[in-house]
Amino acid sequence: QVQLGESGGGLVQAGGSLRLSCAASGRTFSSNAMAWFRQAPGKEREFVAAINWSGIITKYADSVKGRFTISRDSAKNTVYLQMNSLKPEDTAVYYCAAESYNRGVYAYHAAERYDYWGQGTQVTVSS
Repeated sequence: QVQLGESGGGLVQAGGSLRLSCAASGRTFSSNAMAWFRQAPGKEREFVAAINWSGIITKYADSVKGRFTISRDSAKNTVYLQMNSLKPEDTAVYYCAAESYNRGVYAYHAAERYDYWGQGTQVTVSS
């Protein structure tokens, strides 16, 4: 079955950078959207970024726009999240998500859109 595996999390000082990776196995995702969500302790899961099947359409939460960049390499079934200018409020467990089929160009921010989820990777930003 389809599995998603995140990597690249860690501890970084405020203002630093991290690059998260999510590798998919079990099928090809070239026609499906993929996304990143995050969840901090005691808070609800929130949308971070998404990318469509071609990589041409990208969406970002207002809180990360201009600092984070999502990209994908369909040949490798991998999605990336480059995080720059990190802030302590970015501290969370980051989850990769993928569609099981193409659901169109709307509601990329909705967790219900995605069928497959990774186990999460911890990102901690210190002051």
